[in-house]
Amino acid sequence: MVQNEELLRVLLFVGIVSTVFALALLVLVRRILTRRRTSIRNWERCLLALAALGLACMAYGRWIEPRWVEVTRTRIVSSRLPPGHRGVRLVHLSDIHSDPEPLVETRLARLIAPLQPDLIVFTGDCTNSIEGLPVFQQCLGELAKLAPVFVVRGNWDTSHHSGDERFAGTGAIELDGSSATIEVAGTPVHIAGAAFQSGEFAIHRALSSVEGQGPLIVLHHMPYPDLIPPGFAERVDLMCAGHVHGGQVALPFYGALLTLSKYGKRFERGLYPDADGRGFSLYVSRGIGMEGGSVPRVRFCARPEIALLELVPAAAR
Repeated sequence: MVQNEELLRVLLFVGIVSTVFALALLVLVRRILTRRRTSIRNWERCLLALAALGLACMAYGRWIEPRWVEVTRTRIVSSRLPPGHRGVRLVHLSDIHSDPEPLVETRLARLIAPLQPDLIVFTGDCTNSIEGLPVFQQCLGELAKLAPVFVVRGNWDTSHHSGDERFAGTGAIELDGSSATIEVAGTPVHIAGAAFQSGEFAIHRALSSVEGQGPLIVLHHMPYPDLIPPGFAERVDLMCAGHVHGGQVALPFYGALLTLSKYGKRFERGLYPDADGRGFSLYVSRGIGMEGGSVPRVRFCARPEIALLELVPAAAR
């Protein structure tokens, strides 16, 4: 879902970059053909410097940042945890987008193990192609040895290669209009989720299946807090989503150029404590991998993210 505003931003950005490279190339060609021996002009020097910086950024975005995983740490207060509770440590992953050759998948379990999570959640987009499925499944299987893993499907898991058993044999628990409960330090923690294509009705069904007290976490691929029915909003502590990749290509101090979200830049990365007044926290992961198909495999100012979310009682704020 590309908004007109986003399309204009991308076209403007591509146009500016292309113009800089074209003018820099023209300067170089003219100096070579005319064999100029005079000193280079200031504006030519600036233009060539910009072009060189652009090439360096491209190399960084292609070869360095996609492999530079960041562990972020966020605390979220839950009134449903009793005073003195040690908290619930949740690792949120999204958008692994595995290809036939692993990128960072073989390192994820090693990076997550020291975080000592009580549970791990994955909010969709497993692979870019069916050939990447063994890489994803091996990764998920390693994660399931660390803690209970709960997963939902994203748009790449439903519109591409539908029908395959993406989570078979991994030990992960798939949620689609359903919920599960684990116990952490004597307190029940509920996880409800729905696949991308299932929508609001499945989320309603999942939330309706939750019984008893304790924190409630909702998993969905899209960062759309309006999918939580108003009657259930007060019961939800945290919604985990992905899809946006933090823009995958972002600008310093500005953020994502393209989000493919109906909300545009409103929910593009990180924590939104009140999710536009809905009363629960929304966390949008930058994801791990990169969009497949014809999209350039680059990340810039949107490092792959392992998000450690710690639910704590109010007294521990």
